[in-house]
Amino acid sequence: MSVTRLFGIEHAVVQGPFGGGLSSVELAGVVSDAGGLGSFGAHHLEPAAITEVIGQLRARTSRPFNVNLWVDNHDADDAWLASDAFDAHVAALTPWFDELGVTPPQRPDHVVIPFIDQAAAVLDAAPPVFSFVFGVPDDGLLVACRERGIVTVGTATTVDEAVALDDAGVDAIVATGFEAGGHRVSWLRSAESSLTGTMALVPQVADAVSVPVIAAGGIADARGVAAAHALGADAVQVGTAFLATRESNTTDAHRALLGTPESAHTVLTRAFTGRLARGFPNRLQAELEASATGPAPYPFQHWLLGHLREEIVRQERTDLIALWAGQAAPLARLRSAADVFAALVASPHRA
Repeated sequence: MSVTRLFGIEHAVVQGPFGGGLSSVELAGVVSDAGGLGSFGAHHLEPAAITEVIGQLRARTSRPFNVNLWVDNHDADDAWLASDAFDAHVAALTPWFDELGVTPPQRPDHVVIPFIDQAAAVLDAAPPVFSFVFGVPDDGLLVACRERGIVTVGTATTVDEAVALDDAGVDAIVATGFEAGGHRVSWLRSAESSLTGTMALVPQVADAVSVPVIAAGGIADARGVAAAHALGADAVQVGTAFLATRESNTTDAHRALLGTPESAHTVLTRAFTGRLARGFPNRLQAELEASATGPAPYPFQHWLLGHLREEIVRQERTDLIALWAGQAAPLARLRSAADVFAALVASPHRA
């Protein structure tokens, strides 16, 4: 089945689901209204908030849309919170807490929202499409999605991951190359040992699976779309180009960096969340990587730095915040999401 028929869309373009509060209902709605698949990254939300967002998406657009979650949201057991390691990592971040005038947090009872609770909210609200990263849900959840008419989309960074998703029975697979911005969503092996580029990954995945393949990573204009289809992809997923739009929920300082010559320099780092992710290098990333303790494992590094985020944003400190971007960031332009979408579906000779 074609991707357009599977999703009920006109153009085989998926907006990347940004996590960490960078998604917006308006961005997803604009993309869906234009005939693509708008997406909302919801892994940071409580179940009630997921229900609310899905309701807002339904109110914003009558077209299909996608909600995204993280299957695996722990790299270290919560027992880690009771160890001396917690105090050591808080101490390592104390200079930044002091610099920003923020009181360091106390040890919490828990850090992340269980995936099973979030997935239950998705099932109840039944969005048209449910995508996920960092693994594959159990068979029961996939069966429940099929019973409710929810299209499921898994994400792979290697051929082995794509085959595992295909065997599990997902409806489509995103093959994401290491050029992509944000987290490297590997789950069978470490992210560092799963760094396959889009050009090498997509045709191998297309040959290995029986479901439609969506290419992601380094695609920011119609030339990238044409190349992805030539590699065997049935559709594309575009992140950074939509992150630069006025409708995304990122900061103005982040938008101002995207599309500049300086945006050509991105790094893969665990400094901001404890999981490997691609973004712009800055002072906090460099100093944390050079420190004796290094970043805490996910989700604790993400939780610790989350206590600084509000003040960092208020002070517009781009030297201290994660600014995600893919390797195609210099191709991004500050414009409307509708204009970005139109450029993606235009002839590559006119884009």
